Amino acid sequence: MSDKKLFLVCNAHLDPVWLWRWPEGAAEALSTFRTAARFCEEFEGFIFCHNEALLYEWIEEYEPELLDRIKHLVRQGRWHIMGGWYLQPDCNIPAGESFVRHILTGLVTFEKMFRVRPRTAVNFDPFGHSRGLVQILKKSGYTSYLFCRPDPGSLDLPADDFLWVGYDGSTITAHRSRTHYNSERGKAADKVRAWMCNHPDQETGLLLWGIGNHGGGPSREDLTALRMLMEETGNRTIRHATPDEYFSELEKSGKVLPRREGDLNPWAVGCYTSMSRIKRENRRLENTYFLTEKMAAQAWMSGRLAYPEEDLQTALRDLLFCQFHDILPGSGIQEVEEDALQRLHHGLEICERLKMRAFFSFLKGEREAETGEYPLFVYNPHPFALRRLMSLEFQPAEPIQNRTIRRVPEIRDEQNQMVPCQLEEESSKIADDWRKRVVFEADLEPGRMHRFSCRLTEETKIPDPPPRVPDRFYFRSDRAEFEVNPSTGLISLYRVDGEDYVSDETLRLLVVADDADPWGMRVRGFRTVIDAFRLMSPEEAAVFAGVRRKTLPPVRVIEEGPVRTVVEALFRYGHSALCLHYAFPAKGSEMEVLLRLFWNEKDQMARLSFQTPFRDGRCLGQVAYGVEDFKPRGEELVGQKWTAVLSGEKGRGLTFINAQSYGFDFKDGELRCALLRSAAYAAHPCGEGIPLVPQDRFSPRMDQGERLFRFWINAGEKSELMESVDRMALARNEEPFGLCAFPSGEGTGDPPPAAGLSLSDGTVQMTALKRSEKGDHLILRLFEPTGLPRKTTVVIHRPYLEHPVRLKGFEIKTLAVHRATGAVTETDLVESDL
Repeated sequence: MSDKKLFLVCNAHLDPVWLWRWPEGAAEALSTFRTAARFCEEFEGFIFCHNEALLYEWIEEYEPELLDRIKHLVRQGRWHIMGGWYLQPDCNIPAGESFVRHILTGLVTFEKMFRVRPRTAVNFDPFGHSRGLVQILKKSGYTSYLFCRPDPGSLDLPADDFLWVGYDGSTITAHRSRTHYNSERGKAADKVRAWMCNHPDQETGLLLWGIGNHGGGPSREDLTALRMLMEETGNRTIRHATPDEYFSELEKSGKVLPRREGDLNPWAVGCYTSMSRIKRENRRLENTYFLTEKMAAQAWMSGRLAYPEEDLQTALRDLLFCQFHDILPGSGIQEVEEDALQRLHHGLEICERLKMRAFFSFLKGEREAETGEYPLFVYNPHPFALRRLMSLEFQPAEPIQNRTIRRVPEIRDEQNQMVPCQLEEESSKIADDWRKRVVFEADLEPGRMHRFSCRLTEETKIPDPPPRVPDRFYFRSDRAEFEVNPSTGLISLYRVDGEDYVSDETLRLLVVADDADPWGMRVRGFRTVIDAFRLMSPEEAAVFAGVRRKTLPPVRVIEEGPVRTVVEALFRYGHSALCLHYAFPAKGSEMEVLLRLFWNEKDQMARLSFQTPFRDGRCLGQVAYGVEDFKPRGEELVGQKWTAVLSGEKGRGLTFINAQSYGFDFKDGELRCALLRSAAYAAHPCGEGIPLVPQDRFSPRMDQGERLFRFWINAGEKSELMESVDRMALARNEEPFGLCAFPSGEGTGDPPPAAGLSLSDGTVQMTALKRSEKGDHLILRLFEPTGLPRKTTVVIHRPYLEHPVRLKGFEIKTLAVHRATGAVTETDLVESDL
């Protein structure tokens, strides 16, 4: 018998959703697993491999007797739990901590069900893979990674077996299956023969097979043919196996593998933008979940609340489900989109309730409000101090119907110092002076509740003032100058500390050529500009705004005060319109941009362009537990909460923080952020000349209608920007929570609540704060986001401790603090040694 080996890994590619809704996916999981179990019992030596804890949870809920059969087969070694994740998510868009939870949730589930722990992570079908996964996998106990995309035509790798190198220098053995994950019914043996023909000299090989795109897995026909092929092949041992066995054999061979220091992209670059509502709500739930978890953990650690583990797990599973690789990328049908939005909102509702439970627990010990006082409470969950413009609404007892009088706020902090503030338009449209929205400057200490006292005084006002149109839309803060061209509505000046950061009028909304394919399978970028949104005429602006006037200046100041100035500009293109708000601060250099886009185009894409003066600049961006230095110019790229453009000469830079955007490109100093596409649902290319959508009827398109986008743009010295941008992006996404609330006054004799925790340096991130899976430790996850070694000290106030920590560049470090003793130990991402 030859020493050459071919390991056959049978799987059933089973998307929980894609061209079908989840109930059909659950039904197919039951059928597929039932069939696979029967064949495992019938065919000697056959091993069925499957991952995705979600599917096993469905089996447990809907057919528990089948799960008992599978457990028996697992114990016999005839059914292999591979992968170990909750499901196969998109592998670019989720936050780094979301990947950790996919792994942790999956491993905990499989440990409880089967007492097994896979060592090979499996993501066959996702459309690309972030380099940040390497460290996550390594620190979760994995030794290897198996994937299929991008294929060789999309990404050139040094070999199908290689060492994948992470941002922190850690490595993991990876294998790309270039023959993909499935086989047609009755053709598995043909796939094996083709592999042997193409790899006659390869000592050890791995081949994936099984019917799949809607379940399936093994068939009697294929298993019979493979058994015959195994018996008749004399020059190679062919056998059913697991991914772990293949990688173990590879390690034994002592083969020196080439290294890949980069991500595994691109493929399907349209998925960075398709279905923007899903991406927006995914980010919202990520932010809200991790913020709520931090608040719940701090309340639990201080003895104020029981930890809401069950509710948090329910919300987490909502998030993880919707990060599936045919939901979050936007490649599913419309019904999948609607179901996912419902599930994301279910998770958000759970988190909102838990967040309020923690918030009110922190109010214990606060004094009652004085007569005429409106207490404004703000909780900063982050371990670092923040200066933030807070926008809060509250309700005075009675309206004032005299329209020449209004009540204005005066706000004081806990030291009774006056806080800069201003009134802005509230969400309601009641003309009487009643509901109030105050925007005020809040200095927030790390990890604690803050109280601001607001009182109202009356002043006279002009009812129905005319639109505010200054001679020049020029505004100045203590560090920056801003100007809007009233003829174009675009930014014509952005100067920080005397340096210009705009080379031409900028923040232009471009319209770019696109097609109906939501994946973008046949392109690597979207660069062909068709047109751009233009400023509305005064007549168009009046109609669009719905005002009584016949004309309305398309560029106006709509809010102005000691805190900030807000300018509104109205634009149009084709069947679409844009309401754009610029918010210029009175202090600092960061401007906020809010876009309310009414999009009604087909086969086109909306991209926001910022033309920097750095034509030869570098483009960096946040990815999952890492920072990518993006090299391609003009190709579509994918990042997360922030992107930066840095000058090579003057040491300057610009940062762009977003609330919901992922796709972008960069060329010649111009950053283009992708906002919306207008693809059709699941319009898969089927061949040259074949239309992507039926030509005899209307086909619904994605992202038609009103969508919101927020960006925060800052500029300055690049080292300062890069040391702070990761924290600022986190604080913009996981925003401090504020509310007007009236405490009961109970417990006012107790000492005021101390800060939850803090970090002594100005850069290291706290990406997660939670109770351990076993319930007796506080888990604190730290991350170094600049690539440089750093030291910080963790300070926790209950129980009080100071713990110094050293981190390598881009290192993730997980600390476990014993709740009873305060003892601190380092653990891995999945808490395996606790």
